[in-house]
Amino acid sequence: MPLRARRRRRTLLAALVSLTAATLLASAPPASAADTWTEVGSDRADPLTESQGLASVEVPAGAANRYTGIGTIPLALSSRGWNHVGDPDASYDGHYIEPYQRDSGTTKMFRVQSPGGTWSEYVHTLSSGEALNNSWAAVAPDGQWMLSGEWGTMNRLLVFPTPGVNPSTSPSANLPQASTVRLDHAVRDVQGCDFVSATRLLCSSDDPEGSLFGLTKPLLQIDLSAAPNGTADVTGHVTALRQLPLRSSCSGTFEAEGIDYDRRTGTLRVIVVSPGFCVLTDSKTYRLTRS
Repeated sequence: MPLRARRRRRTLLAALVSLTAATLLASAPPASAADTWTEVGSDRADPLTESQGLASVEVPAGAANRYTGIGTIPLALSSRGWNHVGDPDASYDGHYIEPYQRDSGTTKMFRVQSPGGTWSEYVHTLSSGEALNNSWAAVAPDGQWMLSGEWGTMNRLLVFPTPGVNPSTSPSANLPQASTVRLDHAVRDVQGCDFVSATRLLCSSDDPEGSLFGLTKPLLQIDLSAAPNGTADVTGHVTALRQLPLRSSCSGTFEAEGIDYDRRTGTLRVIVVSPGFCVLTDSKTYRLTRS
């Protein structure tokens, strides 16, 4: 083949390769496209029984949404020092899980109600460097693994076998940390997270400073490199989607609390506690949908 013809052929092949690559890139979905969540309504949140967290429960069918607050802590637990309950979650098979903490010590606790109604307690002994607080629990869609987080500015989430669901767990044994989600961007004061897919979480942050993402009290999206499986760490890409709704008759500091995603309706709910006296009157559970 003459040299000029070979050059023309190489040029044509290079053009075809470039065109094919561009077509593939254009048709491939973005790895972690940010969703848009729009407020569609709100309900008053009772300051005693609906001020910490919430969860939608799918089993049994028609089950009411669950809420936590200082008024939902059983006396038998508070008398043993478990004086704070965080944002709960439920597995798709109906196991309901509440995270508990106390003011001191080296343990945190997850209280689990089975679909049959029986309660059990699973205690976790803190790992080296792990914070004492236990703000939230988020059960992965496969039901076998559960995420939790720590208060303050953090670059990780903790992965546990789901108590009461994963066969490796027992109320009579320590609930061990299995692995870690390594975040690519620091988060602050996360009060709740919930899975919207096997590799995507939505989280409510009570960040009062706004220095991490340029806004206070953000709704965060965390895209995981893989579904948690308890055997290896995964990474998490963090995106701030918007500021959570902050409306009240009182001025002052709001507190973002728990979050829940109901896959049956596509509704995201998040609790925001009002400042000052208005904590009693107009704290709200906001409802948002993807748009």
